[in-house]
Amino acid sequence: MSATTTARTARRRTLRIAAAALTAAAGLTLTACSGSDAAGAKPAGRTDTGVAAAESGGAGSSAGAQGSDGQAGPGAEVDAKVDAKVEAKAGAAGKQPGGAQAATGGGSGSGVQRCHTSGLKASFATGGDATPDPDADGATTTSIVLTNKGSSTCKIGGFPGVDLKSENGSQSWSLRRSSAKHSSITLEPGDSTDFTINLAMARKDEAHPWMPASAVVTPPNETTALTLKWPWGPLVDQTGATHPATFVNPIG
Repeated sequence: MSATTTARTARRRTLRIAAAALTAAAGLTLTACSGSDAAGAKPAGRTDTGVAAAESGGAGSSAGAQGSDGQAGPGAEVDAKVDAKVEAKAGAAGKQPGGAQAATGGGSGSGVQRCHTSGLKASFATGGDATPDPDADGATTTSIVLTNKGSSTCKIGGFPGVDLKSENGSQSWSLRRSSAKHSSITLEPGDSTDFTINLAMARKDEAHPWMPASAVVTPPNETTALTLKWPWGPLVDQTGATHPATFVNPIG
């Protein structure tokens, strides 16, 4: 090997060693930069975690009442004691006879019951203006009086049922109701109320009169009736009419 070749070989080795040293130095520099960046990113990560925790704590009121170890804080203990007292009082009230109804006064037993047929007396109003006029130019009426003969106050209201019966009950005429509005009336023992019946009284020359013998009166919401003797004359026979002139008005 010549001296020139030996010199070139030595120069190449020197350059390789220098290049390797520069590569290693560059690697160390990059590693140091990366470590610095990673170390600088940690505070940002902790800030994000803190924000997330605040949002989670604001999402529910129970989070604010909890201590750092997850146990209930003093405020939560006070609330728990108050709730326990309220529940204890509610439980004691529920055990008393009558429960909520006794406290509020509710229940059907505390209200006034409706008037039943057994506690009512019925009669036609007679005398004076109560007598229907068969010669009246307009409508004429008769009144049926209902009296509370019981010992308790009761309520009554609405339409009674009225069936006119012929002699021996061979024929029956169920009177239609008017369109009048109605409300309930409270009757104390001995009190009375009434309802009217519009009548189409038959004149003497009426070709087809209908003579009732009795009126069967069923109070509202009852199934038992009271029977009264018919005190007036014959009616115009409108048993099949759609809008008869003889009809029932509500109580009161």
